[in-house]
Amino acid sequence: MNRKRQLIDIMGLGPIWQVRNVRLAAHPAPSWLAEPVSPPSDFATAIASAEAATDAAPIDRQARPAEDPTTPSTLPATTEDDTEQGAASPDAPVPTQLPSWESLESAVQSCQLCRLCQTRTQAVFGRGNRHARWLLVGEAPGEQEDRQGLPFVGRAGKLLDNMLAAAGLSPQDDVFIANVLKCRPPGNRNPAGDEIAACQHYLMQQIAHIQPDLILALGRFAAQTLLQTETSIGRLRGRVHDFQGRLLIVSYHPAYLLRNPPDKAKAWQDWALAKRTLASLAPASD
Repeated sequence: MNRKRQLIDIMGLGPIWQVRNVRLAAHPAPSWLAEPVSPPSDFATAIASAEAATDAAPIDRQARPAEDPTTPSTLPATTEDDTEQGAASPDAPVPTQLPSWESLESAVQSCQLCRLCQTRTQAVFGRGNRHARWLLVGEAPGEQEDRQGLPFVGRAGKLLDNMLAAAGLSPQDDVFIANVLKCRPPGNRNPAGDEIAACQHYLMQQIAHIQPDLILALGRFAAQTLLQTETSIGRLRGRVHDFQGRLLIVSYHPAYLLRNPPDKAKAWQDWALAKRTLASLAPASD
């Protein structure tokens, strides 16, 4: 066994992998899909440092029990108070006249459309560059997010920022980060169907404003909600999906990676696929 292979095994990254040739939904698979890509040491270090720095941190939504990446799972079950519609389709039309970004943010902060307004500390609109080519979508705010009014600032938030840095992306300049829900469900429970229905138009309007070239759905909930599917995250990974004419790639939620370090190499595959997919497009206009 050579030294490079030994180092990879020690980091827990497994064998050097190659992105498989996959059928892209939005465009033909370009030749770069066959090129070998190795997870950088920075990526493994980012995850390891986040684990070490947050071992004693309290559990919040960003650190919920790990999702099962291989078995099919359904969207959150509705309660007796839910509408019969359940999770509203993300294909619902966005109004022709979009509110301004400032008006949209104000509407989120003062929203009273579902029961979550009664228990939240504050709504969580998002963070990052609203003109970014990347949009990262998670599930819902956790305890720290509810307190600070920003997404991904808890245990998984630190890891996500480290992952962005390892991928050469700035959380301030290169991405916008949002959640499907803007308010924290009490006790970090799964969102209910009527809460999704009441809130999803805010995300759709954010997408209409940002006009991202690529959406990275982080975790089972975000992926299944945006794609309106019950397919497992393990089967949704590794290919490019079409979301209203935009590229969408599915990856693991950072909280899942905190509890399942062996899958960090798979996560790097997803991020590498996203970067290469975006690089294959025409450069963004200034």
